[in-house]
Amino acid sequence: MDALREFLDDLKEHQYAQGNLLGLLQLLIGRRVSKADGAVISTGFTWRDLANLLKKYRWDTGGIHELGVDPEDLPPRDRQRFWYAVIVRARVDSAEAALAGDKLAEILREHGYIVAATPK
Repeated sequence: MDALREFLDDLKEHQYAQGNLLGLLQLLIGRRVSKADGAVISTGFTWRDLANLLKKYRWDTGGIHELGVDPEDLPPRDRQRFWYAVIVRARVDSAEAALAGDKLAEILREHGYIVAATPK
């Protein structure tokens, strides 16, 4: 869990996923992420687990606009339900999400992370 915390902190601090929330969601749900030394960070999350993770780490909700999601349509007080609804509406299984995930994976590779390819 420490590797995951460090990874998310690194993403926030350096804004690697800035403007690419769809890619981040797709990457965290469907791909294996590890450090360059082989230490596993993530093997993928269920939607519910990812929603809980984003809630726990207080991920910035400002990126939902890039997904075309209206915050007024989301549960305002329960952040886990909020993020779950965002994930559902993001269409993380689409070809567009796979391309966004590939874009973020390339950025992360340049910064010492190994990201598996999108499952076919």
